[in-house]
Amino acid sequence: MSPYRLISGKACHLHLEVEHRAYWAIKSFNQSIDDAGLHRKLQLQEIEEIRLDSYDNAAIYKEKARIWHDRMISRRVFKEGTKVLVFQNRLKLFSEKLRSRWVGPFIVSKVHPHGAVEVENPSTGKTIKVNGQRLKVYHEGMEAQIVEQVNLEDPIYQA
Repeated sequence: MSPYRLISGKACHLHLEVEHRAYWAIKSFNQSIDDAGLHRKLQLQEIEEIRLDSYDNAAIYKEKARIWHDRMISRRVFKEGTKVLVFQNRLKLFSEKLRSRWVGPFIVSKVHPHGAVEVENPSTGKTIKVNGQRLKVYHEGMEAQIVEQVNLEDPIYQA
């Protein structure tokens, strides 16, 4: 009986040449099983070295990306009495896309270390503590004004 069987378990007959080649392949593998085991151990060690190298490269990449990101952050220095705008990122049900998310102006009342800033609302007198990254300097005289207002009407078509 042939050592090759179909999936259903029934015997099949292969050509003598294919069966002979398969027999010699199995025999040569069985004779050098120690060499195959040594080769497999070397392959596993190579895979482990590649994994460690990729881990080190990922750590180096993350460190360089962190340094680049930190370098790109603009350092904002605020002094007490400066007028600033605060970025408002609260979720709204009805988004107004063209409306500015900067609210203010507020007045800087105290600057804390590590970037925290206390700002005071001049109209209410309340103070809030905000991250310095959410602030930008308010420039006087740059207020939005309506230059011209045009009322649009439905066009009247004449036949």
